[in-house]
Amino acid sequence: MLGLVALLLCLLIAGALYEAWGRYSAARLYPPPGKLVDIGGRRIHIDCRGTGSPTVILESGLGSGGSVDWARVHDALARHTRTCAYDRAGIMWSDPKPGPQNAAAVAEDLHATLAAVGIRGSLVLAGHSIGGPYARVYTARYGDQVAGLVMVDASHPDQVARFAQVIKANVDPTRMLGVMRIATGLSWTGVVRLLTGKDVPNLPREAGAKIAAYTSVSIRGARAELEGFNRTMDQARSVRSFGDRPLVVMTAMAPLTPAQLKGLDLTSQDGARMKQIWKALHNEMTAMSSRGHQLIVPDAGHYIQIDRPDMVIAAVDQVVDAVRADEAHRQGLQQGEKP
Repeated sequence: MLGLVALLLCLLIAGALYEAWGRYSAARLYPPPGKLVDIGGRRIHIDCRGTGSPTVILESGLGSGGSVDWARVHDALARHTRTCAYDRAGIMWSDPKPGPQNAAAVAEDLHATLAAVGIRGSLVLAGHSIGGPYARVYTARYGDQVAGLVMVDASHPDQVARFAQVIKANVDPTRMLGVMRIATGLSWTGVVRLLTGKDVPNLPREAGAKIAAYTSVSIRGARAELEGFNRTMDQARSVRSFGDRPLVVMTAMAPLTPAQLKGLDLTSQDGARMKQIWKALHNEMTAMSSRGHQLIVPDAGHYIQIDRPDMVIAAVDQVVDAVRADEAHRQGLQQGEKP
């Protein structure tokens, strides 16, 4: 027994040293590409590229990738207008915050970050997955800034309930909270780092390596967002209209893979039904704007910006051009009113 205890202690010490070295190496090899902005005792990382108005804000989905999830579209979008990807609290290079995270808190952090870096004027919000509800709540709170939106396979506030009406499997993402809490608790031992793969399909190798290097840290921020998931959906549900803002809702319709079906404990028929419900939910989201357009992407999975970056680039550029046309029209009217 003493030998086993001694072995366990040695493994824990070795794991802790491995993790400490990994975090040191991550900071040395992959420093933040953008700016670390103080928003009142915490720093948020924001990476802005390009010039022009409106400014595109890339809001990532739930997970550990943060701003790096947009690696395949960021530079291309920046050739058309200023484009900023950022990391929410506790993700990648941004400092963590205590307690669960929710859409209202995310909106406050983003608003403070944009003010700190001097970004004013019109915004186009591009939200992926849970980034959709985050963009939805930001628009309700700071609508004077938001001129257009792109929903990249965005989450819908009623998705869990609607899925439950037709399939028996539990597809509520909060079912993973137990695993996330265990992983967070063990992150100091190096286990998370050891099990994290460095390759993300269709993502540049260096981008995958960055995500892997920070996953054992980012998992804390991802867990906080998952803990606040239900509150986020409640907050997003209260936002019912985007007015006449240009809006593109991108819907990924590639069939679920066998691995995805197995992970969700679904049959292929269940997966097909889920996709049809997803399409209908996105159709409802499209109706939130009188200028909404739903774009079906038949050959992309949930991460459309990775599977079909060309379509995300085209959709965002389309909304940017529409916002510019709106602003030019308003300026023309104002000049025409002058004596």
